[in-house]
Amino acid sequence: MVVTASIGYTLYPDDEADADALLRHADQAMYVAKQAGRNRFHAFDTAHERALQVRRTQTAELSEALAQGQFALYLQPKVDMRRGVVVGAEALARWQHPERGLLAPGAFLHLIENTELEAWFGEWVVDSALQLIAQLGRQGLALPVSINVSAQHLQHEGFADWMEHRMALRPEVPAHRLELEITESAALYDIDHVAAELERLRGRGLTVSLDDFGTGYSSLAYLRRLPLDHIKLDRSFVHNMTTDPGDRAIVQGVIGLGASFGHRIIAEGVETVEQGALLLDLGCAWAQGYCIARPMPPDAFAAWAAEWRAPAEWLGRPLA
Repeated sequence: MVVTASIGYTLYPDDEADADALLRHADQAMYVAKQAGRNRFHAFDTAHERALQVRRTQTAELSEALAQGQFALYLQPKVDMRRGVVVGAEALARWQHPERGLLAPGAFLHLIENTELEAWFGEWVVDSALQLIAQLGRQGLALPVSINVSAQHLQHEGFADWMEHRMALRPEVPAHRLELEITESAALYDIDHVAAELERLRGRGLTVSLDDFGTGYSSLAYLRRLPLDHIKLDRSFVHNMTTDPGDRAIVQGVIGLGASFGHRIIAEGVETVEQGALLLDLGCAWAQGYCIARPMPPDAFAAWAAEWRAPAEWLGRPLA
């Protein structure tokens, strides 16, 4: 008979825990050694444990922030550059952190993704957007508002049922004023399921945009199989198209593809009048970006919309 041993260990002070926790960590490491094939030793991963602890703390903080109403939706306008009119807005989340101030999505969205908070946050986004649409309507702005839908949320069985239920709670909001923005990754794993869910919602009047087109797994299959109304041209191509012939060719190609499939193109990240003029020359009239307006609190949107004027270089410029 051969006797073997599986050993787990942890080291103090690298593992900054009390005596009970140190024993528990060593025990966890021993089970990892057993699962790896026995007759071996394994060190407790203190760096991984610290990362998990940080993640747990952050998740608890985000959960508390949601419960206390620290999140808000800001609105970034979408405009028709050629006609000089506001045609909609994108709702973008902001966190009014009690200590760090106003935080953009890059500071917290990655902490919400693939956690139990994602569905809760998605529900808050939808309900808040519907409330904003109703608010804009009372101010005389009958404009569509778009929201970003996470891949996990969209892939969930019964997503269309859930969305219809949230809409039913706001019967005063016309369905065509809510737009769903999805990324290519949201449809990647089960495009048939996603297409069916979106087709059902489009049948109710909602519109659908494919966001950041051209940056991931772009394929003509997305344009052929997904029920889309708009394609959003990623800001990375818009940024360099006036100086980079390759990016300009991509922009021109996406605009042509959109026209071929009957989808409207919306250019993101328009930061200069020159970029807007070139987009019009290439056949794209709708845009959003800092040249037009930065995301703003909803209470400021009506006043901004009443005062905004398109640059003279855009107005009436012939489309390609």
